[in-house]
Amino acid sequence: MTKKQSTTITILTIIAFILVVMVSSRLWFRLDITKNKTYTISAVVRNLHNEIPDQVRITYFVSDRLKAIHPLPGEIEDLLTEFAAFSRSKIRFISRDPVKSNMLQMVEQFGIVPMQYQTMDQDQSSIVTVYSGIVIEYLDQIDVLPMVFSRETGAPSTLETLEYDLTSRIRSMVRGSVRTLGIIVGDTHRRWDEDYQALQNSFMQAGYQTRLLTWGDEIPETLPALFVLGGVEGLNEIALYQIDRYIQTGGKVLFTVKGVHVETSGNMEARQMTDNGLLDMLEWYGVGVLPEIVLDTAALAMRYQTRTPSGMVQLHIVQNNQWIRVMRENRNPDHPVSANLSGLDLYWASPLYLLGREGVEAAHLFTSTGDAWAMQEPYYVSPEQTFMMDRDAQTTGGRKILGVSLSGIIPSFFADKPILLLSDEVELPEMPLVARPARIIIIGETDFATSFLGVTNGMHNLDFLVQAADWLSNDEDIIGIRPRTVSSERLDKITDPEQRSTAMRFARIINVFLVPLLVVFAGIFLALKRRAKSQLRAVIDRADEKEHQDGV
Repeated sequence: MTKKQSTTITILTIIAFILVVMVSSRLWFRLDITKNKTYTISAVVRNLHNEIPDQVRITYFVSDRLKAIHPLPGEIEDLLTEFAAFSRSKIRFISRDPVKSNMLQMVEQFGIVPMQYQTMDQDQSSIVTVYSGIVIEYLDQIDVLPMVFSRETGAPSTLETLEYDLTSRIRSMVRGSVRTLGIIVGDTHRRWDEDYQALQNSFMQAGYQTRLLTWGDEIPETLPALFVLGGVEGLNEIALYQIDRYIQTGGKVLFTVKGVHVETSGNMEARQMTDNGLLDMLEWYGVGVLPEIVLDTAALAMRYQTRTPSGMVQLHIVQNNQWIRVMRENRNPDHPVSANLSGLDLYWASPLYLLGREGVEAAHLFTSTGDAWAMQEPYYVSPEQTFMMDRDAQTTGGRKILGVSLSGIIPSFFADKPILLLSDEVELPEMPLVARPARIIIIGETDFATSFLGVTNGMHNLDFLVQAADWLSNDEDIIGIRPRTVSSERLDKITDPEQRSTAMRFARIINVFLVPLLVVFAGIFLALKRRAKSQLRAVIDRADEKEHQDGV
């Protein structure tokens, strides 16, 4: 090979290498073998560039010190890089260290929150201040994820929900609209800022702004969706009229209701709720609520304390069949809201039933298991009265509907009634002449949306409510993004007592007998194998020695 040929080949090799590097940034693939495709970018993100007319800039402000001691910032950067790669240059991604780039003051003005992180160095622990936040810029709009980290740190945004959080915010900025939810707290003993803090934080993380509405206020037709939390005994006729009118204008509403009130702050007593009109209105729409408490073999553990005659406090842990675990297999896989349902924790739920109304498409979202039953009046809800909880099992057994959705032209509850007066001289606004298609979700339980869910760590309740808000707000295509997380299944998933006993017995046999026997047999096999190998080596050595002697 001549020197000229060698030089030519070298130059062509360098050019080919450069071209491969350039093409690899556009042509690449990854293999995701996780069950829920956790590390696969969703179709919504892949097509997001079609919705973005001008470039979106995403800046990840992360401390290099955090990147050096924790793997999560690297995973966040990988996800943001994929956002940019699939955007066809519509999204630009930059990663910066606030300290090294001299942008610390600006970062804090954006609202990015510093966090304290404990490190270990040569058997010495220290606390360092680090940053991990994202700024999204589009034209003259700015949105901020002030802290992006793992769920354990209590960050308002996590890697598990980051794809959803970014997509929802980018859409809102591009569309020039604010994702707003109206909130009506219908129970007089509850407050939005006190009893629904976890739900409020979840809506905020998902990019929703909440607007608390007072009973009887006119609900604007432009409100994307409305959550009515409780109100069977609280909401008056004027409040119900305004809700009904909002539905007739094409509104979307989620109702949480129940037929039995349980006094959790007192002596654990229960009574049938006195309907002030809400249950009648829902029945008119096509969904009835029974004054019963659903019990199920798929139940949650309840912890409570008692005091002995001597004054000692005892902690009890019992399976409370009134605290239901809604199983994934009991969801409606064909409905967008429940298709990705991972589970729900419900406390003293009431069964629902469908009546059927012309022009209304009704569908169940989730049910109990087939081994459920209902408790009728009188109600026994104290954990010390578990012997009374299966009293009505023989007559009320069977699968119970716990959540439903309605779509279509909802019949007005106040259509043929005289217009109500807001005051002595002011009438409420008239119903629209032509009703528009509306959407309604009804859940036969109220406590599952409150901070009470922390008792059972029912964080999946919040995921479901955010998905419901997406469907009601017509953003149902991003519902599938949020729950695609790596999560551990509950250890008490088997609810049938016989199946659970069989599984436990099988596991005990494997761990106590089979595994030790396998270890013993493996030891014996290896010992015999080693012995046979030694004997063979001895035979070979004797043969070699004899051959050597014969040769001499």
